[in-house]
Amino acid sequence: MHRTSSVLEISAHVVIPMEQIELTAVRAQSAGGQSVNKNSSAIHLRFDIPASSLPSQYKERLLGRSDQRITREGVLIIKAQEHRTQERNRAAALLRLQALVRAVAVVPKKRIATKPTAGARRRRLEAKGRRGTIKALRRSTAE
Repeated sequence: MHRTSSVLEISAHVVIPMEQIELTAVRAQSAGGQSVNKNSSAIHLRFDIPASSLPSQYKERLLGRSDQRITREGVLIIKAQEHRTQERNRAAALLRLQALVRAVAVVPKKRIATKPTAGARRRRLEAKGRRGTIKALRRSTAE
């Protein structure tokens, strides 16, 4: 993913300026090998949600999530280390941030409580009665 723009696009109306996203190269955690402890190919992405330019509803929904990647101060930390190159890990981290913010952009529908129909209640009670009768017959023959 080659990006020449200085913003991360979330939707047609919402963007995150790259200045608000802190990307740091760190050493990836992996099994030992020739290049272990030499290459800093993993990426730590830090995004301060309260200080960001996101709309307030996005911020509220992000901070309201029970996500272990969000600190008490409201900083989102994403570590990308699945690829061998720093650039691909950087792209993966940005994609994860984009997906997370897009997920909170969708307002969940309010659940409308429903009641069982009169017929469903009647059928349930009849089935319970039949089952009780079977158990009662079983009880009387066992004694």
